[in-house]
Amino acid sequence: MAGAIIEKMSTKKLVLFVFFILLFQIFSILVGALISPSPTTAISYLATKCINFHRTRAWLMPWGSNRCQQVHSFDDPLAKTLDANDIVFAVHVPLPNTEMSPWFQYMLAVLQFDIAFKMINQIEDDVVITIDARLAYRDDMTSEWTTKFHSVEQRPLRCTFAVSKTYENEGRFYHCDPIPFMELGSVAHKYFLMNLRLPVNDTMNVGIGEIKDIHVVGIHQNGGFTKVWISMKTVFSPWISVATVWYWYRIRLLARPPVLLEKVIFALGLSMAFLDMPVEWLSMGFEWTWMLLFEDAQQGALYSVLFCFWIIFCGEHLMDQRQRNLLSAYWWQVGLVVFGSSVLLIFDLSERGVRLSNPFYSVWAFFSYLKPHITFIIVAGISVCLYFFSLCRMVHCVFRTISGKMQQLPTMPETRRLRYKGIIFRFKFLMLATLTCAALTIIFFILNQVSEGHWHWGDYTLQVHSAFLTGIYGMWNLYVFTIIFLYAPSHKIQFSKPMARDICFVNMLEVQETQLTCGEQGPTEVYRITGKVAEE
Repeated sequence: MAGAIIEKMSTKKLVLFVFFILLFQIFSILVGALISPSPTTAISYLATKCINFHRTRAWLMPWGSNRCQQVHSFDDPLAKTLDANDIVFAVHVPLPNTEMSPWFQYMLAVLQFDIAFKMINQIEDDVVITIDARLAYRDDMTSEWTTKFHSVEQRPLRCTFAVSKTYENEGRFYHCDPIPFMELGSVAHKYFLMNLRLPVNDTMNVGIGEIKDIHVVGIHQNGGFTKVWISMKTVFSPWISVATVWYWYRIRLLARPPVLLEKVIFALGLSMAFLDMPVEWLSMGFEWTWMLLFEDAQQGALYSVLFCFWIIFCGEHLMDQRQRNLLSAYWWQVGLVVFGSSVLLIFDLSERGVRLSNPFYSVWAFFSYLKPHITFIIVAGISVCLYFFSLCRMVHCVFRTISGKMQQLPTMPETRRLRYKGIIFRFKFLMLATLTCAALTIIFFILNQVSEGHWHWGDYTLQVHSAFLTGIYGMWNLYVFTIIFLYAPSHKIQFSKPMARDICFVNMLEVQETQLTCGEQGPTEVYRITGKVAEE
């Protein structure tokens, strides 16, 4: 990597470059804070209690010209003559005089039950509620409903009663946990209709208490946020793609083949360009229910390559000539990243993959289903911890090596001293940028959790959640661009033949001097050129 732009760039130009990167970072935050609305919207729908005497599969509308026959309360005289299997809870999404849009990207549904306490009909422990769920759609108010999904699902019903269970407290409501119910990966139609039944027999839906109402909370991405998000991807995608192609072009101009560090930087650019692909534009015209799964794959690819890059960058500053430039030297660290990523991919496929054909499916419904998925998460967490321990150990070893080498700089020949200064400065600059990105990510995440979602600043409303998402997205794009640009070969590498011979001679001496291992001092890797000081 000798002769990289960061080595040849003057301090003035480097400061100017960092200044412009910071401006773009501030701009990406302000776009989310001032221009974008909140990322998501939650709307609560009260399910209408429709009567289905004949228990047919006809679609029942809660309102409109052909609305169903309804009961407003189960305490009405008519309701007391009905069987529980005659009731269908109908929910129309969205509310009257509004439409859904492909800009909403996805739709989640969460159930909230209103259950009254009765001494003779209490909620049993560890009870399971069975829901016969159907979903239909249409794109105008006059056409017939088209069935989209039908499934019979079971969910654990977890409720608590805050006061003592006595006759005096009959009629008070339990406090029940919300139940995740549905996830649609695409909102390609204008209107949706849910018909929910709670079938009752001797073994089904027994001991679930006296249900008064069902609330369905619909959650979708805001169309305004989607437009801002896709616009940012549309801007960053060609920028990162061109930078990656330019970087590889500069590498191919060198007289030598690319080294491992250059290859992993190129892979980092490719993974960022893959994440930046604005495929959401195409999803506006097609019903792509796999978009959420695809977005998870994009993020997973970036994080996997980024973790590998950090390990290899640190390692390449420790390895000597015999070990450097070999991917096999990092087999267990890279293996941890690949293993952890594979486990999370399997977990994602087992959840969102199944939801492609059944959006009512949930791996969190029962503990028996949950065990293997929790195992996946634990194993992935162990892999991350081992990776983090290995990375910290390598960073510590590199900084110890650099500290020892800096003490010898005044006694070195000028050519070697200048080269070492470039190596040290390049490494410290990358570590500073990496630590800054990681720290900002943590800070923004904490602010996102403790804030109310928006702040008021004079006449302006700052959307904290949107600023977090756009700011972090812009930051990692700028980070990858900085790595690609500053570590690309400089066009100023034009040595005279005598100078080139001197540098080659110095390099040969360094290789001869540094064929040493770390020995009893702990690390198993042998030092690179700078590694001899730590051994001494």
